[in-house]
Amino acid sequence: MLQTLALIQRYADQPREVTRLARSQERELRTTLYASAVPEGQLSQALRNAAAEVEDTYAITIDVVVVGDRALDAQLDALTAASREALVNAAKHAGVTTVSMYAEVDDRGAEVFVRDRGVGFDPAASCDPSRQGIRGSIIGRLERHRGVATIRSTPGGGTEVQMRVEF
Repeated sequence: MLQTLALIQRYADQPREVTRLARSQERELRTTLYASAVPEGQLSQALRNAAAEVEDTYAITIDVVVVGDRALDAQLDALTAASREALVNAAKHAGVTTVSMYAEVDDRGAEVFVRDRGVGFDPAASCDPSRQGIRGSIIGRLERHRGVATIRSTPGGGTEVQMRVEF
């Protein structure tokens, strides 16, 4: 923690870097204090880990809400990976500093929404079969695990990626 505080002082003139460092330290402290609250191998923890990794890599803030939980399996691993890819896409292309991720798990399935209020894009052009970004990393990955993904976006209107797997 002392090392992080020293880094925050060093980067005081770079608010985005200070925010990234502070959020990283907050996550680390929460993990230390509450590590036993969420068992390893659970969807909620996997999604939070993916969000933390993207936050640290791209210096953005990701607001994560997870309702319900379930032990990871191949379907939920695919859902986590697709969610991470949606977060990376938002971080790289949306032109925003904050992205939200909402996940809900019940006995029928799990659903994740990744939303940004960024620049948006034309999903028809980006989901062209000849392009592998969204098509392979999100849509195809979920389809291979009996899941679906829906991308809603308009230029200038932000993006929402809805991903679902059924149990």
